[in-house]
Amino acid sequence: MTDHRTRFLELALRAQALRFGEFTLKSGRVSPYFFNAGHFDSGAALATLAGCYADALEAAGIGFDLLFGPAYKGIPLATALASEYARRGRDLPLAFNRKEAKAHGEGGTLIGAPLDGRRVLVVDDVITAGTAIREALATIRAAGGAPAGIVIALDRQEIAADGAAQSAAQAVSMEAGIPVIAVATLADLLAFADGSAALSDERSRLQAYWGQYGVDGTH
Repeated sequence: MTDHRTRFLELALRAQALRFGEFTLKSGRVSPYFFNAGHFDSGAALATLAGCYADALEAAGIGFDLLFGPAYKGIPLATALASEYARRGRDLPLAFNRKEAKAHGEGGTLIGAPLDGRRVLVVDDVITAGTAIREALATIRAAGGAPAGIVIALDRQEIAADGAAQSAAQAVSMEAGIPVIAVATLADLLAFADGSAALSDERSRLQAYWGQYGVDGTH
């Protein structure tokens, strides 16, 4: 497992962004783990997380000119990533959207750098159903930007719905014709659990869940 994946999973556990137990998801499935990026709630945690995102993107080797954070969780994630790139010597423009259009002042739904003519990287935490990401891609195209890719923290690697053949991330990637890069995946979490005595009791439950809901070819 590459270092950024290990650093991310260690950080997620320390911040309690990654928890184990029994969690009923919006889909109705009962998951043995739950991920909530809202628990990366300090400057130090966000800075470390942004470093993991940047390393994952470097490993993927995709090109982009602008960072876009979909409201709401994508906004601090994209902002932290822009700060990390500036620390590394690359000053990237940043934009994000409002959930509702503003009727006064400058108006509109977009805030930040103009998207027109730029290759845009969408920065978010997860892709669950894919609805929010599809809306973000439509917003980017309407503003003249060209979606270049999507980066997320964790890919659960599970079918989007019972009977489906793809995960939500795979479906969005295929529809949009752009890559979806994950800092870590459920497969990485299983590998991480293999080497962690503290997670040894969780591994069998993770494996059983993946066996039931994992996308074809991933379990």
